[in-house]
Amino acid sequence: MTGTRAVTSPRSPHVSRFPRALRTRGGLSLRVDARAALVVLVLLAVALAASVALVGTGDYPMSAADVLRTLTGGGTPAEEFIVRDLRLPRVLVGLLAGAALALAGAVFQTVSRNPLGSPDVIGLGQGSAAGALTVIVLFQGGTTAVAAGSVAGGLASGAAIYALAWKKGVHGYRFVLVGIAMAAVLTAVVGYLLTKASLTDATRSTAWMVGSLNGRDWDQVWPLLAACAVLVPLVLGHGRALRMLEMGDDAAHALGVPVERTRLVTMAAAVLLTSAATAAAGPIAFVALAAPQLARRLTRGSGPGLTAAACAGAALLVTADWAAQRLFGPDHLPVGALTGMLGGCYLLWLLFTERRAGRM
Repeated sequence: MTGTRAVTSPRSPHVSRFPRALRTRGGLSLRVDARAALVVLVLLAVALAASVALVGTGDYPMSAADVLRTLTGGGTPAEEFIVRDLRLPRVLVGLLAGAALALAGAVFQTVSRNPLGSPDVIGLGQGSAAGALTVIVLFQGGTTAVAAGSVAGGLASGAAIYALAWKKGVHGYRFVLVGIAMAAVLTAVVGYLLTKASLTDATRSTAWMVGSLNGRDWDQVWPLLAACAVLVPLVLGHGRALRMLEMGDDAAHALGVPVERTRLVTMAAAVLLTSAATAAAGPIAFVALAAPQLARRLTRGSGPGLTAAACAGAALLVTADWAAQRLFGPDHLPVGALTGMLGGCYLLWLLFTERRAGRM
């Protein structure tokens, strides 16, 4: 680009093709991590490819070329209806929910400085589920009321966890342990609500709790899109402060970071992202736990890698939904069941590696 020059480290000649920083004549400087940027592009490509494949999957199969032609306005009326009204909302909910869950997981893992600090481990997912089931079982609410109950339950559980874990600040293992205890309590609440439900409400509640993208339409897309449009830039704007928080409260404070305000704002945004994603798709397990760690390992970065985590979550959830439809025969598996199975294996591996590293 005219008017810019690449600045690279003299100790790293092998990266000279990929600038570390770009400086303009006006004095603006933009730091670029070449590996992280490449990982983000690859993850976006995977997410888009999986999205096209998912749109083409179903009782009326379509090739990738047909999907792209229909999306650009060249399809038949039947193809337009199938793609735009039936399948595209499902894919968009998957992309947005995956990105929201992964970004929330990255925030909580950074704040707690613990890879187990994930919304579905520390009770936020269970809080959203308890709120939604309260609306279904006690009030027989519709889709909008269930979504509102999910958000309210997530906010209430997040506030309770923060209050119980706070003692001159929020510290990693106390935060995770309080969250695990809260998750156990909320799981019991969910079980109690199911025992009090009628057969119809229990069936509806159980189907919602599995976590699925089946039957999603534009009524789920727009609220989730609005939440992401507000909350994702808010979290990304605190990326530098979150990176400082990973070094500890004292170091972050010495570097000028308003520690408690940053922690409170980012955690509130993460709770809302989790609640919005759960309201749209149900409590999909382990995406928030695995996606940030996957992004961190791919980028080999020291910070939270928020953008890469969001892209990893979107790619992971849409790919899992495509696999759930294609790999299990005519009985399509809900995506939450598949991510739960894979996530359970990942959690065991994570616990094993943490124990071998002496951090547990």
